[in-house]
Amino acid sequence: MSARRIAVLAATAAAVALPLLSAPAATAAPTTVPASTVWPCPDKPPLPYTVHTSAVTIRSKATTKSTAVGVLYRSHKFKVHKSINGGKWLYITDKNTGKKGWVSGKYVYRDVRMCLD
Repeated sequence: MSARRIAVLAATAAAVALPLLSAPAATAAPTTVPASTVWPCPDKPPLPYTVHTSAVTIRSKATTKSTAVGVLYRSHKFKVHKSINGGKWLYITDKNTGKKGWVSGKYVYRDVRMCLD
C-alpha cells in the first residue's frame, strides 16, 4: 500500500473518530411507554401486512419443524386470518396460489404508522 494511501486512510479515520470521541456521554434514562398510551392517529386504519424478505415459507403448523406447503413471495397478495403467540405466527391465504398455512411473524408484519400532530 502506498504511503499516500495510508496517509489518506489515517486522516479519514481521524476525522471520523474525533467527533465520536469528543461527544458527551448520554445520560438520559430510558423511557417506557405506559400500556394506556393513546397513539396520535386512531382515526387511521392500521397499515397492511407485508412480506419483509424476498419470500417466506408457508407451513402446515405454526412451527419451523412442520411441513412446508408453499412459498409466499413479496409480490403476492395475501390475507391474514389470525395470529398467535403475540404475532409470532400468522395464518394466511396466498391469493395468488390459493395456499393456506402459517408464516413466521418475523418476516410478515405490519409497518408502524407515524402520525404528526
